[in-house]
Amino acid sequence: MPSIVLWFLVAGTGACIGSFLNVCIHRLPRRVSIVTPRSACPGCGRLIAWHDNIPVLSYLLLGGRCRHCRAAISPRYPLVEAATCLLFVLLFLKHGVTPQFAVQAVFVAALIALIVIDALHQILPNAITLPGIVLGLLTSPLRGDGTRPVVDALAGAAIGFLVPFAINEAYRLWQAARGVPRDRREDGIGQGDFKLLAMIGAFLGVKLLLFTLFVGAVSGAVFGVLMMWRRGYGWKSKLPYGVFLGGAAILAVFVGESWVRIYLDFAGLAR
Repeated sequence: MPSIVLWFLVAGTGACIGSFLNVCIHRLPRRVSIVTPRSACPGCGRLIAWHDNIPVLSYLLLGGRCRHCRAAISPRYPLVEAATCLLFVLLFLKHGVTPQFAVQAVFVAALIALIVIDALHQILPNAITLPGIVLGLLTSPLRGDGTRPVVDALAGAAIGFLVPFAINEAYRLWQAARGVPRDRREDGIGQGDFKLLAMIGAFLGVKLLLFTLFVGAVSGAVFGVLMMWRRGYGWKSKLPYGVFLGGAAILAVFVGESWVRIYLDFAGLAR
């Protein structure tokens, strides 16, 4: 297959997957099937024709509005499609036609959906995270990174779940020690984050899971401080932590190995 055709195929696939992710983002929080019915305008209810559902292009041609009722279409739709397209192209640039490309493309697509859903609704659907954990474990032999991938994936999934679980339980015990009634105790970390981190660990292994935890914690803390300063957030204000963890995991896919290597060399821990 000519190289230029292959690149267009990868980009087009990424954009189409992004269009499907928009369906998941809209329907999963509402507990609606992602298969049926066909997509329709939320304003007038008219079914969207195939030629008005071409990723990115249809949005631009329609001026960001429904063809029938002229209701505004959220720019989130083309942004998700364009972001998925771009990440697929970057993954293909990194891996070429390999199993690693396919596995990481699925992983990144799941992360995009989770990031946007968490940003909008502050939930991380089990419909994505639980199958993601299983898929990460099943595809771990395809990672080809020189480690014992199955063991690394199992350890990553376990650590990814247990670390936030332990932190959350410690926070609840602290509340109990302060005399807070059981029915008024709050979670410090959402349980969806447990499963998200388990999924990340299953796909990336222990080393890049720790990278994700560090980058996600730092970026989330910085965002929280900024919101306290600019928006009057309090210490107990809820943040969509999955946004920062998901973003950090995508970063880990592309530069995690090299950044971890630089840190280990700097600390004198490299073998």
